[in-house]
Amino acid sequence: MSLLTALTAPTRPDRPDAVRFGDVALSREQLLAAATAVADRVTGAAAVAVEATADARTVAAIVGGLLAGVPVVPVPPDSGQAEREHILRDSGAEITLTADRIDLSAQGRGSYPDPDPKSTALILYTSGTTGAPKGVPITGSAIAAGLDALADAWSWTPDDTLVHGLPVFHVHGLVLGVLGPLRHGSALVHTLRPRPGDYAQAAREGGSLFFGVPTVWSRIAADPAAADALRRARLLVSGSAPLPVPVFNRLEELTGHRPVERYGMTETLITVSSRADGERRPGQVGVPIAGTATRLVAEDGRPVPTDAESVGELQVSGPTVFGGYLGRPDADARSFTADGWFRTGDVATIAPDGWHRIVGRASTDLIKSGGYRIGAGEIEDALLGLAGVRECAVIGVPDEDLGERVRAFVVAEESVLTEQQVIDHVARHLSAHKRPRDVVFVPELPRNAMGKVVKAQLR
Repeated sequence: MSLLTALTAPTRPDRPDAVRFGDVALSREQLLAAATAVADRVTGAAAVAVEATADARTVAAIVGGLLAGVPVVPVPPDSGQAEREHILRDSGAEITLTADRIDLSAQGRGSYPDPDPKSTALILYTSGTTGAPKGVPITGSAIAAGLDALADAWSWTPDDTLVHGLPVFHVHGLVLGVLGPLRHGSALVHTLRPRPGDYAQAAREGGSLFFGVPTVWSRIAADPAAADALRRARLLVSGSAPLPVPVFNRLEELTGHRPVERYGMTETLITVSSRADGERRPGQVGVPIAGTATRLVAEDGRPVPTDAESVGELQVSGPTVFGGYLGRPDADARSFTADGWFRTGDVATIAPDGWHRIVGRASTDLIKSGGYRIGAGEIEDALLGLAGVRECAVIGVPDEDLGERVRAFVVAEESVLTEQQVIDHVARHLSAHKRPRDVVFVPELPRNAMGKVVKAQLR
């Protein structure tokens, strides 16, 4: 079955627009014609790079590469020169397409059979937090398996209209946010920017399924009028970073929706999610999607109990997991276990009923202090419950006595908070050994394009 299953289906008379970016709308027939013209240009290339601006022409370029069976390399439009050159060189891209080189009125002449589902469809690049970004080849079969499992989990159908304003060069905004509706037959409304007012207007116009990162949902939770408009929606989905519990609760209060949270990585796509037809628990990301298995492993390789308390490295196996980094056997050796499971580098807990809670990255969010293993995320959740704390991030810093001590970075509201108030609040709500030993008040936290706090900069 083709990755782009619904692309060739006739456009429904009552819903003529398959894709809308801002004021530019395309039917499925128009998108297919323009994408086929792109396929005519790139067929036979080793790979094609696409400058991934939020533009309908970008979608035509990406779909054209997929139709031609040429691996597509989305390039972040704000990437610096060194990063861009690395991506183009490392991926082997022979052609680079920008939006101004795509004609949406073009009519392609070629006819293309379905590509081998086991061949590479996309080459996405990691964030490069531990060195140069690594290429992640993702097959058509992995994308299809992931999207079909999410259709089951989220009750995603052709009757939906998906709304988001996310970047189209990552798993969230591209694989889920563009290829998802093209596979499942739903309409896509891209708001160009993820602004609360634009989400609200899309809801008034019939948007049913809304994607956002926590920063987006936090802004909507602070805008009661926009949040109220989202009562018309069917489902709100949050991902790419943990959704703070206070934001979850505020969204439920203002929109009537308990958001679906999910977990995944570039290398694995989405692997764990809560369900549209099931329970949603604040601060937790649900259970494995269909076909995916997870496990927790201690540093010495022993299994970690699934008791909702014990912390271990999360490892994943299933049809959405990639086969290895592009030209990086050294990274593959570190990232896969002897029995073939992918080591996510994230630490988590799993409850007896299978619900997952992501503690964070093992390298930055697992703090070893005085013989205790402490999850930064648990402390951050507690801090967000303190009046006057707008944002926060917790890290471990070297300590001669404890090994590491807990340090909290806090973005405070206008009300005055003291270091001792912050420390005492955590000590009242969590075990005393989890309290911050020092607190740094900052005007803002460093974040990447997907809204994740870049803790390396805090160090």
